[in-house]
Amino acid sequence: MSPSFRRGLRLGLPFAAVALVLALSFGVLAVQAGFTPVQAVLMSVLVFGGSAQFTALTIVGAGGGIGAAVGAATLMHSRFLAMGIALAPSLSGGPLRRAAEGQAVVDSSWALASRGDGTFDRGLLFGTTLPQYIGWAVGTVLGAYGGALVGDPERLGLDALFPTFFIGILVAELRRPRARVAALLGAGIALALVPVAPAGVPVLAASAAALIGLGRVEPAPGAEASG
Repeated sequence: MSPSFRRGLRLGLPFAAVALVLALSFGVLAVQAGFTPVQAVLMSVLVFGGSAQFTALTIVGAGGGIGAAVGAATLMHSRFLAMGIALAPSLSGGPLRRAAEGQAVVDSSWALASRGDGTFDRGLLFGTTLPQYIGWAVGTVLGAYGGALVGDPERLGLDALFPTFFIGILVAELRRPRARVAALLGAGIALALVPVAPAGVPVLAASAAALIGLGRVEPAPGAEASG
């Protein structure tokens, strides 16, 4: 076990706690929407994508078809295309191995593994994702099979966890001026499109703000001193 993987495990624990609570909410709501507990758990184990799963659940719960649910969930997670392109050179092996390793990408792990110079710490990425995956799966099991004990998740204020979670990731990325500009631009694009665009499209369009980083890759904090 590499030092970066062990460090990733430690960094991933707080996010795993959040994932567990969010997944508990998903498990409860999925069963209320008509999923069996087994179906809810399998969805979390195979998809492992909070925003996509909640999006699909909302559409199915409102009477929409599976095609519409899958389409909306795919759009919601289309941001991982840009994240995967940035990460790919830091992964090992050929295309198939890199594609398999890329399945470990979640928002927090991607942000934490970034070295700030366009490269990523592969071991830290895997280490940070592992506890989050376990937390997501365990939380879904608890919610799907013990939903009667939880009741209405909104009563507990769990709906505030998602925005709080992403704000926490964003704050960690705002150390560099270029990142702040990209964040503000992306937020503006998303807010402008939310009232008029289908679910997932605002997120996809907002990712275009990352193109501002093509002009010049900034050195990681402290790189000048070390060089």
